[in-house]
Amino acid sequence: MAGAFTNIAFTENVKAQQQRMGSREAYGRTEHGEVDEAILGPNEIAFIEARDSFYQGTVSETGWPYVQHRGGPAGFLKVLDERTLGYADFSGNRQYISVGNLLGDDRVSLFLMDYPQQIRLKLLGRVRIIDEESNPGMIAKLESPHYRARVERGIVIDIVGYDWNCPKYITPRFTEDEVARMVARAEHAGARNAKPAESAKVAADEAIGAGELSLTVTGVRQMTPRIRAYELRTSDWAELPVAAAGAHLELPVSMPDGAVATRQYSLTAHPDRRDVYEIAVLREDDGGGGSKAIHETWQIGTRLNVNKPLNHFPLHADARHAVLIAGGIGITPIQSMAQALKARGTPFELHYSGRTPAEMAYRDHLASAFPSGYHTYFSRVPGQPRMNISAVLHGAPPDSIFYVCGPVALIDAVLEAANTLGIARDRVQYESFY
Repeated sequence: MAGAFTNIAFTENVKAQQQRMGSREAYGRTEHGEVDEAILGPNEIAFIEARDSFYQGTVSETGWPYVQHRGGPAGFLKVLDERTLGYADFSGNRQYISVGNLLGDDRVSLFLMDYPQQIRLKLLGRVRIIDEESNPGMIAKLESPHYRARVERGIVIDIVGYDWNCPKYITPRFTEDEVARMVARAEHAGARNAKPAESAKVAADEAIGAGELSLTVTGVRQMTPRIRAYELRTSDWAELPVAAAGAHLELPVSMPDGAVATRQYSLTAHPDRRDVYEIAVLREDDGGGGSKAIHETWQIGTRLNVNKPLNHFPLHADARHAVLIAGGIGITPIQSMAQALKARGTPFELHYSGRTPAEMAYRDHLASAFPSGYHTYFSRVPGQPRMNISAVLHGAPPDSIFYVCGPVALIDAVLEAANTLGIARDRVQYESFY
């Protein structure tokens, strides 16, 4: 089943460019069969309802695109149902370029940004323009109770496709309210943890943990709505200890009760890099609290004292074929393994399963880095392929080594299939995140 957004956006010229640049094979695997419906899920709805602005693109009769910024109180872009958005259109500079364009061509493109979290969502739709005389009930739904200006018209958008955009290169920006909240939190943390004379000192100045290696958070990227990547470097950006593929760090985490807990996170950067470690953290609000605490407290400048990387999930050293299997956030050590195998010329294949494409960290990067031998599967997208574990194992060369990381259910399924197929237990290596 093909994605509604890509079915529209991937024109023949776009596909030709993808082919030239090496990404066509990965994208082409999801473009077969019927086109799926553009139905907003809980993540998309929550994201849209929290926005206080967006960018809107329309096209004129001359073929020229026009982009307009729309802003208002958070939630002014209403989610009317899982297929429909709408907003109240007030009087502006009275040029009416967007409205005029929509009267001639009802197609619209929206770009929704969350700058602090470095997330963006793009939508395609068709517009219906309404007024109070023709549809007073809908106008009432689109009005903001705290904004008294007269609504000139209502813009109702029937969604035909959407896609979460790559978060790379989004520069974090903050509103006045967001800056004020950050300053207040820092002052509160400093007052709580410091001596009275040092109450203005930001808590980030205090290193967490007691390990021999001092690291600082130097980058934060929002990979998906629930996954953030954190870059860790030494304070002077010196060379880091070697961390082979499959290695992990035991990281200190300040919990809400003031205790410092330890959590293990796999390193996902290329193992040959010595200037930076990278981890990716899936926020689990109903988990043990560690991932939630990291998302809420770690920021650029957070200092950590940790021990050197450990590796209980190492790659084999010879040239045998490798089969890499990842589920969800289990992609973190698997990605590092894929990069190491590619660098040394060892044949491998990568199978990556997630609930939906939008929830799969590094998905686009992997498609670009490994144009062949990379396969994706989706467990909660109707019509999209699920991973057939028996087929994956059965199709591998006879002496292959298998590596699997992800939920316990995935690991158990791989072990069961390997046993059924007579694959020796020592050829199946695994690491669980759950």
